[in-house]
Amino acid sequence: MSVKWDKSQLVVAAEALRAGKLVAFPTETVYGLGADATNPSAVKSVYTAKGRPSDNPLIVHIARPEEVLHYTESIPPVASLLMKEFWPGPLTLIFKLKPNALGKEVTGGMETVAFRMPDNEVTLALIEATGRPLVGPSANTSGKPSPTTAEHVLHDLQGKIAGVVDDGATRVGVESTVLDLSSDVPTILRPGAITLEMLKPLVPEVVEDTHLKNQEAAPKAPGMKYKHYAPDTQVVMVASEDWPSVKEWLQTTPLNVGLLATASIYESLDKNKIVWFSLGNRDSVSTALSHLYAGLRDLDEIEPKLDVILAEMMPEEHEGVAYMNRLKKAANYQYFNEWSQENEKI
Repeated sequence: MSVKWDKSQLVVAAEALRAGKLVAFPTETVYGLGADATNPSAVKSVYTAKGRPSDNPLIVHIARPEEVLHYTESIPPVASLLMKEFWPGPLTLIFKLKPNALGKEVTGGMETVAFRMPDNEVTLALIEATGRPLVGPSANTSGKPSPTTAEHVLHDLQGKIAGVVDDGATRVGVESTVLDLSSDVPTILRPGAITLEMLKPLVPEVVEDTHLKNQEAAPKAPGMKYKHYAPDTQVVMVASEDWPSVKEWLQTTPLNVGLLATASIYESLDKNKIVWFSLGNRDSVSTALSHLYAGLRDLDEIEPKLDVILAEMMPEEHEGVAYMNRLKKAANYQYFNEWSQENEKI
């Protein structure tokens, strides 16, 4: 049985990590699945617990910025600026790896390594108590929505890990922004709460990756595979102009329908036809972002099971880029106007 610890029991959790066991920990983004990054056997068990492909690199979590120097040749000036501005925080930086500094289990066999200093005092104290850096992919079954509470972690990984340190619900709600500094052009490989607009003043040349199109290639950052963050229930995205069509469709469909949307959308539909999880108000994309995974998980657990989850799309700007990045992968790029026609349900 996996146990739940509170912040007063960090010594126990740290002992488990030093012994090569798996311990889930809270961050400001999502809960991470922790293992000693210097212990190859422990890191391998992360992949087993998650059912995660071994070519997917892991992010190394540290408690102090200077720890990066143990594993890289140097810290570029731009990295120093970013670390000063955004660490601790939801920004992961990819560096060139010092030869043999970390095992291929951590790097996915690549010559780069990703680091983050999470903005969570409990986990920073846990890393310090362990005395070693921790890998920390999301503490869930691979491909499913990431966990934003300790209960989500235990739902997926009960019996597969030693325990989880409970610090309540996470604030940001989606994984960190991943910025690759190992090549000539700094590139955002995964969008998050640290947006392109926030990075530009410090890194004017930064660009956004269009996403990994070749599914056979090794990803440089987690979450770059095609379908990801997905519940078992089919997720279908709805553009703003398609809600009138949804309203008509709801009148005749025999399906059990979940709605992941803001309050204004919910109010415009027949409430007797849907099960709703609120994304907050339309003018707060950050709220929608923080509720996305919890909503996907909550609606996926409804009994009787839902047939489809209709999810509200957001403008792809600022934090909306991260929101849509996760939603598109959760829905496997299924849009209501196409899905309804293909399934003859409109």
